[in-house]
Amino acid sequence: MITLPATITSFMDQFRKNGFQIYAVGGVVRDLVMGKVPPTDGNDWDFTTNATPQEILNLFPQKAFYHNTYGTVTVPSDNNLLFEVTPFRAESAYDDSRHPSKIEWAATLEEDLSRRDFTVNAIAFDGTKIIDLFDGQKDIERKLIRTVGDPNKRFGEDALRLMRAVRFSSQLGFLLEDQTRDAIRNNAATITKISGERIRDELLKILASEHPAEGILFLRSTGLLEFILPELDVCFTVPQKSPKRHHIYDVGTHLVMSLKHTPATDPITRLAVLLHDVGKAKTFRKDEETGLITFYNHEVVGKHMMDKIADRLKLSNKQKEKLVRLVEHHQFTVSEIQTDKAVRRFIRNVGHEYLQDMLDLRTGDRIGGGATPTSWRLDLFKKRIAEVQKEPFKVTDLKINGQDVMNALGIPPGPQIGKILNDIFAKVENGDLKNDRESLLAAIRV
Repeated sequence: MITLPATITSFMDQFRKNGFQIYAVGGVVRDLVMGKVPPTDGNDWDFTTNATPQEILNLFPQKAFYHNTYGTVTVPSDNNLLFEVTPFRAESAYDDSRHPSKIEWAATLEEDLSRRDFTVNAIAFDGTKIIDLFDGQKDIERKLIRTVGDPNKRFGEDALRLMRAVRFSSQLGFLLEDQTRDAIRNNAATITKISGERIRDELLKILASEHPAEGILFLRSTGLLEFILPELDVCFTVPQKSPKRHHIYDVGTHLVMSLKHTPATDPITRLAVLLHDVGKAKTFRKDEETGLITFYNHEVVGKHMMDKIADRLKLSNKQKEKLVRLVEHHQFTVSEIQTDKAVRRFIRNVGHEYLQDMLDLRTGDRIGGGATPTSWRLDLFKKRIAEVQKEPFKVTDLKINGQDVMNALGIPPGPQIGKILNDIFAKVENGDLKNDRESLLAAIRV
């Protein structure tokens, strides 16, 4: 028995009392059928109606707005919900594997549901009964993602559905129905018609899901990975097992297993975990006599690859910086004999804000390579990171500043002030000088 929140019921009643049909549709109905709690904020509530966009606007003249070509009217509620209402739509021709050539209104709910992507998303609810014309509830029970109607036709209309199928599988923990999976393989190359922004959005949703590693394997098994992340796809052909090496998987499998076991939840960090070793495909070397496999400077090569991948996926500048930095510096060394200066250098290279992300990457990397989640050296390194951050880390952390230098030495402002402070900082960083005001002032007077 599905019970809608009072806010939703009141909203739908506004349509009915004015003579219109209205149904909740899409993901929110799917989730309600699965017993999930309905969303209480955001814009997760989608509706379909036989009212026209202008008639919807007339029902909510002070709130509703309409600024798209698909007929969707957005109606804000009083409790942080955004209701998106679209008139019944009919099937129409698609001329670019993404957008319908024209929008056509339908007369019935049945027509509207028949043009939707997957059966689990083609379930409607009028507040009292479920309308399920394509056995979406059965597919939920069977944990299957299946297209509405002919899968080749559905994917031919909108190539982004190729990734959406994998994304729903990853989010829900479902499998791809056989014909749907085969159709994805047949149409995989058409994903190249989709913009980098749309591919990025679906990829990050897969990475943010409860089953990101399985999602990546679905992308590979359906042929999509070759077009989305060819740098990763080729890694499944690069071996790593060799004398004096701990790895038990090829590079691609190692990367997916690293993703599977990383404690990171942020999708950009997960992307870095997934791609941290892709440079190995270009740096692979095998000694024919000893059988030893090496990947010298793969992190340097990987850094430059991340630049290109980030640009192709249209990542923001901040996302790109994080991805590049994590991949570039993931080969950090942990040793019980490292100096404080070396630990501080590591922190500077990675950046304070990305320290935990880097440690999460290392955890996934270790488990993905067949090792334990941590080691006594790694645990000691984590303690060292915390300890050295209590000490001065940059020139501005010193207990004196430029004005103190000028006062102590009686000199005017100029480049010499910075040089003196840098020299003092180097002595503090090396442990030759304590960071207390009197010791620092005494040192600059010498």
